[in-house]
Amino acid sequence: MSGTDGPQGDHYFTARPASAGERRAIRVRLAGRDAEVETAGGVFSPDHVDLGTQVLLRTVPAPPATGDLLDLGCGWGPVALTLALLSPDARVWAVDVNERALDLVRRNAARLGLGNVVAATPDDVPVDVAFAALWSNPPVRIGKPALRELLLRWLPRVAPGGEAWLVVGRHLGADPLQRWLTEEAGLPTTREASAKGFRVLRYGP
Repeated sequence: MSGTDGPQGDHYFTARPASAGERRAIRVRLAGRDAEVETAGGVFSPDHVDLGTQVLLRTVPAPPATGDLLDLGCGWGPVALTLALLSPDARVWAVDVNERALDLVRRNAARLGLGNVVAATPDDVPVDVAFAALWSNPPVRIGKPALRELLLRWLPRVAPGGEAWLVVGRHLGADPLQRWLTEEAGLPTTREASAKGFRVLRYGP
């Protein structure tokens, strides 16, 4: 589900977890440490941490130490795993519609010894959970109506005093999205950084 560039369409909705033969290990850097994780085709950016996510992770402040944290559109897990490494006493929700992605997140959390990651579909997150932080490289290529619906569902669940951080490609509509969130959706959002063709947006109730 995650990602502001990359494959479109059914690629985000793979129902079947990857088989052992389809999974492969890659080396990445997460939360300042080298880590080996598993990825597979059928998820966003399976060979590396994509540039937009790199920009997000380099820009955002440290997450809260406790509470519920959300990676919206988790893919194979670079954001969720980073949140879990940085905040071991928090509960990290890794949310995606792609069951293959969720299976990979669970495997990667176990591989890294992270017991605080909960990989879940959107409907499996209890409605009473409010998030101290939301980090996301949202799936812009699902289209404007679906993206707006996604953000309208999740941004209001950021707790008072919490923050949502989004990274969106400038050429994929970051500036119009910020204006829409602020002026029409009633979710005042600021541009906090620009780097390598991406905008980093912040929402805080």
